[in-house]
Amino acid sequence: MAHQESVHPEITRLFGAEQFACVNKVVEVTNEGPGVNCHVYSFVGETNRDLGIIVMEPGAKTPLQRVLHGDRTVEGFVTGKGTLTIKRISGEIEVYQVDESRVPFSAEVKVGDLMQWQAAPDSKLVAFEICYPPYQEKRFENLPE
Repeated sequence: MAHQESVHPEITRLFGAEQFACVNKVVEVTNEGPGVNCHVYSFVGETNRDLGIIVMEPGAKTPLQRVLHGDRTVEGFVTGKGTLTIKRISGEIEVYQVDESRVPFSAEVKVGDLMQWQAAPDSKLVAFEICYPPYQEKRFENLPE
């Protein structure tokens, strides 16, 4: 059973109080670059997915990443202000401006697509990432910009 002190405070905002118990304690916290941390969680009683809460300081951004494998990757907005840029394998570029007016927001990123989150210069950004199956090393490839 999840305990409030063991999970990121944004999880209750994302899932609501009724579904709070579905998220287990943190599996790990990783540094994804300057001003970017990812808190990875498992789901109680589920082994087919996991959850990352990505916290970015103002102006920070995740590495530019290519999705190498996985059945499904869902990126979504929790709070703050910033952008999600997805470059589809077809070459099409999608830029999503996110802030409190875009709740709820999520986008699926497919194998071969590139993606990158960036916080606005004047705001933190908190995003989520759900990986089906759960994240494993080499799911994403970090690329130079």
